[in-house]
Amino acid sequence: MHFVTGGAFNGKAEWVRSFYKLHKESSFNWFSAYREDALPNDLPESRIVVLEGVEQWILQMGSAFTQDTGRKWIEAWLDWERSGERTIVLIGTDISKGIVPMEREVREWRDLTGWFYQDAVKCCDRFDSIWYGVAKRLK
Repeated sequence: MHFVTGGAFNGKAEWVRSFYKLHKESSFNWFSAYREDALPNDLPESRIVVLEGVEQWILQMGSAFTQDTGRKWIEAWLDWERSGERTIVLIGTDISKGIVPMEREVREWRDLTGWFYQDAVKCCDRFDSIWYGVAKRLK
């Protein structure tokens, strides 16, 4: 599993496309919460699956999302990877910086997203932070 994070509109998706050389002829699937794609329950049979906007899927689940939910997602994705030469690429915007929101629900979303990101980073093979299109490999 490869986790990619960075600020909003900092070039994460473009960097992933370039890094993995993803083009129409490639064997990959791209699901994006930003395009309002649903988080797939069953992952397709392809070499690479990109899940973009993880923080938005967490937000959509609201109070139904727990740390245990996130850990189950990660374990299912790791099982999918183990079943062949496959890679999950998670793209998540870093929403931890800036002023702490006044609304309790937004603070809880930020906390849950942060805990999910920590769990994802612990389990991933590679972790990159993208800042203005420049990658820094952290793991």
